[in-house]
Amino acid sequence: MEITLNFPDELARQVGSKGQKPARVALETLALEGYSTELLFESALWQMLGFETRMEVHAFLKEHGVHQPYDVSDLSRYQARANGVPPKRQDSRPSN
Repeated sequence: MEITLNFPDELARQVGSKGQKPARVALETLALEGYSTELLFESALWQMLGFETRMEVHAFLKEHGVHQPYDVSDLSRYQARANGVPPKRQDSRPSN
């Protein structure tokens, strides 16, 4: 989908003052806001911004001071992986 934004030239120059194209700044801002409010996930940022790897998404978020949501289960899984413990499989069978 293509979206057209109209705003004054002076604002466009301010937004693009660091050599960035105003359209790219607007797209990145939309992606960051969507991610921060949990309307968009990493996969959406990957597509929207044309990244080739997950690490590019992580670098983009870090560059903009946006922290990825991790919880205690993520921490436990990463610690186990670091200690060489194979991850536990989730049982998809319903419990009785």
